[in-house]
This record gives sequence, C-alpha cells and structure tokens, in this order.
Amino acid sequence: VQLQAFGGGLVQAGGSQRLSCVASGNIFRVNNMGWYRQAPGKQRELVAVITREGITNYADSVKGRFTISRDNAKNTVYLQMNSLEPEDTAVYYCNAQIVTSVRVSRWGQGTEVTVSS
Repeated sequence: VQLQAFGGGLVQAGGSQRLSCVASGNIFRVNNMGWYRQAPGKQRELVAVITREGITNYADSVKGRFTISRDNAKNTVYLQMNSLEPEDTAVYYCNAQIVTSVRVSRWGQGTEVTVSS
C-alpha cells in the first residue's frame, strides 16, 4: 500500500495550486486522509484532514483559503490552495489511514510548494 502525491511547484503570491494524492495497493477501505506540511526549519504541521464521510478540519492559518476534498471511489484526496502566501511555502505530505488486513498509516513522498512574493 502506498500514497503518491501530485502537484506542487512554484506559484506567485495570491495564486492557486491543487495537490492530489492517490492511495494504491491492496486496500479494503481508506479512512481519514489529510495533508500536512513542513517548512524549512520547522516541524511538520497539520494543514487539513477529511474523514471518509467528508467531515473536514483545517489549520487556522489556511481556513477560508484551502479546501480539502476526496473521491472515495478513486482513493484520492485533493487540496485546493487559493490566495497562496509566501508563508505557505513548504513540503506538503499526504497521509491516509488505510484498512487492509490490518490498519496502517501511510505517508506520501512529499511535494514542494514554493510561493514567491
């Protein structure tokens, strides 16, 4: 079971970007999915999380600007990022709680988002 993230890159302040992350492998069900980020010199922090039922939770710093969504049929989670700020510059990681024959937590490989001022 693995997660693969897509998207990221360089964007100007005020711009938008969309990340996606796909879970693949021998999956029975994907429960919570989320996005985290780690800026240089800082600890990894939660950006947003979404339950299988679509209940969401956001970090205060991204509320109103970022939207997390998912497609359960595709085992995919998305992060739509609008009104990006230089402070959003970080490596973004997806995470998923996956049920196979056991419950496992998996991380994607990380995708870098750089917001220029």
